[in-house]
Formats: sequence, C-alpha cells, structure tokens
Amino acid sequence: MSDELQVREALDEVVDPELDFSIIELGLVYDIRFEETGDGCHCEIDITLTSPGCPAAPEIMAATHRAALSCDCVDSVHVNLDWTPRWEPKVPASEDARMDMGIW
Repeated sequence: MSDELQVREALDEVVDPELDFSIIELGLVYDIRFEETGDGCHCEIDITLTSPGCPAAPEIMAATHRAALSCDCVDSVHVNLDWTPRWEPKVPASEDARMDMGIW
C-alpha cells in the first residue's frame, strides 16, 4: 500500500462532528505530501473546513494530525488549513455525503 493511501485511510476515520462524515468523504483533504528528512518521513496535509467559522476546527485539525501520525510510514506531520479553493460540496464530496446533505 502506498504511503498516501495509508494516510488517506487513516484520515477517513476523522469525522466532522457537525455533518457526521469523514473529512475524506466531504472532500476536505486537498493534498498530502511526503518529504524524507534526517528524522524520517514528514507528511504535510492540506485541508479545508466547511466554513471559515467552523467551531470544530481545532478538533478536526488535531484529529487529522493524530490520524496521520498513527501511520507506520509517517514520523512527523504538519496540518495546513487552506481556504483556496473554498470548499464546495458539489465537487469533492462523495456521492453518499452529497445525498445525505440533500445536494444533487
């Protein structure tokens, strides 16, 4: 299994507490990058949130960090909050998530 796939599977366990879908299903993960350092493999994760005023932001970011760090292929993690492009559920969200949110 590739490193990115392993991290994506771990991030699929991180749930947005307001919408009750994983950040993967909602399309909140924009990018996952890896860099070999002298201390092992560093992972950079770019995520967004459903809104700039999301009250669960600290919880989601901390859970994202913990989930990625739980992967054997990752030694350190940094989670970047990215607002560009702004999250639009019609594009990145899974079909199940869009249906449950009433987005066709």
